Amino acid sequence: MKPLLPLIFERSVAGRTGYSLPPAEFPLEGIEQLLPQDQVRQKLPLLPEVSEGDVIRHYINLSLLNHNIDRGFYPLGSCTMKYNPKVNEDVSRLPGFARLHPLVPEENAQGALELIYRLEQYLAEISGMDAVSLQSVAGAHGEFTGLKIILAYHKARGDFRRQTILVPDSAHGTNPASAAMVGMKVVQVASDANGCVSLEDLRAKTDDTVAALMLTNPNTLGLFDVNIGAIADIVHAAGGLLYYDGANANAILGKVRPGDTGFDVVHLNLHKTFSTPHGGGGPGSGPVGVKSQLAPYLPVPRVVQGGEGYSLDYDYPQSIGKIHSFYGNFAVNIRAYAYIRMLGAEGLKAVSEDAVLNANYIQARLKDAYHLEYDRLCMHEFVLSAKRQLAKGVKTLDIAKRLLDFGLHPPTVYFPLIIEEAMMIEPTETEGMETLDYFIEAMLQIAREAEENPEIVLGAPHTTPISRLDEVGAARNPVLKWQP
Repeated sequence: MKPLLPLIFERSVAGRTGYSLPPAEFPLEGIEQLLPQDQVRQKLPLLPEVSEGDVIRHYINLSLLNHNIDRGFYPLGSCTMKYNPKVNEDVSRLPGFARLHPLVPEENAQGALELIYRLEQYLAEISGMDAVSLQSVAGAHGEFTGLKIILAYHKARGDFRRQTILVPDSAHGTNPASAAMVGMKVVQVASDANGCVSLEDLRAKTDDTVAALMLTNPNTLGLFDVNIGAIADIVHAAGGLLYYDGANANAILGKVRPGDTGFDVVHLNLHKTFSTPHGGGGPGSGPVGVKSQLAPYLPVPRVVQGGEGYSLDYDYPQSIGKIHSFYGNFAVNIRAYAYIRMLGAEGLKAVSEDAVLNANYIQARLKDAYHLEYDRLCMHEFVLSAKRQLAKGVKTLDIAKRLLDFGLHPPTVYFPLIIEEAMMIEPTETEGMETLDYFIEAMLQIAREAEENPEIVLGAPHTTPISRLDEVGAARNPVLKWQP
């Protein structure tokens, strides 16, 4: 029997309490006269009247309604929601790190500074860059930082015409948003018949006003752009730079370095690829790596190694300045450092090999039941479409809701925008065959239901405490407080 919502939310009983206050140490009579009258409450606040047990059960029940990676499969495409080793959590909580005040003198923070310095070196090696800053605290923040560096580079050369950022039509939505944030004009580049950047359209739109092309490779379709060499040549020949959105780096660790394929700037998502649980807005870390000609523009301070250890260096006159308080999300950086040291070079390579294998396995099993726009080997993720099911009135959203009945989190839906009724699936490397097969069988059953009895799918979910929500109404008229 599923839990009833009134037992979760409406537990207040008149006269019930869950606390007892100690006797006052001073007399309270007449204390109201000592306070400004406009700050004295005239009646008791309307708060739930509950016991301690009621409160505990309320929050435990709420936590059980939340899906999470420790509870089940989370195949959100592009988000890389993989299992995160708990040893990395333990390391990030070591007292020497967790209790270190950000304003402690440098001589008392040598361990933290050394970790930052070494992690920057590791990420530079992994990405094929020459220098890295850990200051950015999210992927989009890394995009913003990287674009500021690109603009500073062009302006330092006296090239003020470059006000255009090229963005593929399959790009993450943060790419054009970040470009707009730094005041750039965004021009969209079309995809070709293979789901890659159209070289013809790129040539037509690349001129001396282009500051950079922002590109994810593999792209949001989960496809590796085999024309990356030609793309880099076109952009560089026009004087522009190539920016790598590292959201999909889980597919290429130890296999391909963006810097070796022509990219000048990279951001990496430590909260996706390098072992920090994420979702709900954080925590995040989006380090930015650059080639040597762009290193002078990195944010300050930079951690440097000298004769007396490690220190924070602000002496970079061409720097774009400080883009975050202190030095980024340090605990996220600790987890990434532990993850890299634990796996080593061969382990990181195995991460991508297994992620790609898992994605291709699911794609091969499902492509006959759903529409596959680009039928080719994918990387760590792929995009199906519910175009076939739409003929029976079943949309992608209906399939996502039906998956909840199987205890599965749905994949990313309706993205990328260039695929009608898109379902973007990323299994990651941390899922075993049993989980993959369970997800596949659930998807195949839903495909059969859509064909034979679509009402089952259209009415889903059937087993959750709350069924279909009026999502627009809930967003416009949220209930933000308890009412007696």
